[in-house]
Amino acid sequence: MNKQILNCLLCDRELHQSIGWKELLLKTLPQTICPRCEQRFQRIEMQQEEGVISLFHYNEAMKDYLHRYKFLHDLLLAKVFNKIIHEQLKDETRLIIPIPMHPENLKLRTFAHIDELLKAANIPFVHHLTKISNEQQSLKSREERLKTPQLFEVINPTAIKDKNLLVVDDIYTTGTTLNHAKKALLEAGAKTVDGFTLIHG
Repeated sequence: MNKQILNCLLCDRELHQSIGWKELLLKTLPQTICPRCEQRFQRIEMQQEEGVISLFHYNEAMKDYLHRYKFLHDLLLAKVFNKIIHEQLKDETRLIIPIPMHPENLKLRTFAHIDELLKAANIPFVHHLTKISNEQQSLKSREERLKTPQLFEVINPTAIKDKNLLVVDDIYTTGTTLNHAKKALLEAGAKTVDGFTLIHG
């Protein structure tokens, strides 16, 4: 049994992990944040939206996390929720489709944040959507978001025809993004489309 010393990705405190043959053989995902940081995030007990599962409330700790991860481009923070996302999605039978970024926004951010969350959690996914608008939904009011024209196009409709899909995004606020994705995919021939988000705003 080895003692591997890692640091918390959020506060840099030491994490003491015991890694043995069982962990190596099972490819267990490592703990990436300390218990103190973990306690700052608030899990959702009761789901509020039908057809959408969200894991955490949008509190101050989550606001700070998203700012560091998405806007300060701290790619390492994709691993913060690796274990919980893995546990939630490891047995998923639906086809997992991340919400894509517009190519111009991807160039600015340098990485696709939803893709990286899924990669860190060892969850396979496929891209079947392309974003056709580079407007930032986070800059709009609730009313403006609800009036937004279709944000997505389906890349290859035959690949999703009659399939059950799970669309993954980072945060659910008004539901505009997920609803647009769902509408585009259903119109292209998908059998069912549900949503999964890390956060409910």
